[in-house]
Amino acid sequence: METFAEYILAEEDFDNKVEIMYYFKNKRDIFFDPSVAYKAAIVKMFIDCMKIDVDCNLVVTAMLLCACKKVEVSSDLEKIKRYAKESAEYLETLGFSKRFCKICEDHNRYSGNLNRERESDILELANQFCGMTVDRPERTSFPIDEAIVLMEHRNLKDVTNVYLEKFKEFIQVIKEVPA
Repeated sequence: METFAEYILAEEDFDNKVEIMYYFKNKRDIFFDPSVAYKAAIVKMFIDCMKIDVDCNLVVTAMLLCACKKVEVSSDLEKIKRYAKESAEYLETLGFSKRFCKICEDHNRYSGNLNRERESDILELANQFCGMTVDRPERTSFPIDEAIVLMEHRNLKDVTNVYLEKFKEFIQVIKEVPA
């Protein structure tokens, strides 16, 4: 019998993969909302546009699932810090490899892992960028240029993200594409 991991990783069409997540959310009560699809679309566009040498299907799938145990509204900071680890542990029960789970767990640096997979850096950039460029109940979205400045000079100030410069270049490229 095929595992969920095998099933979703075998699906390479982005729209079908998002549809799988929609039905999986309803069946398993995981976190999945339009912001997750937005982040995954940014990941896919970034990898494709900038010709990043990673398995795009794997990274897009990781973006769709890395926050599956996130709580939508929580005032408990410890719960917020734990959701990535809880998500990774859950994903392992679904048949995902330890490496895939580590990529997911490290998407937000709460795990404290110093040996990060480079794919986690891609997830981190999409997660932060998209988080700042959408409206939230407590604030309106940041303009794209301001989000990039905040990512670089505040959120990622004292850490190394191997794709930050490429991501900034990518944002400039997509800003120049006519609507």
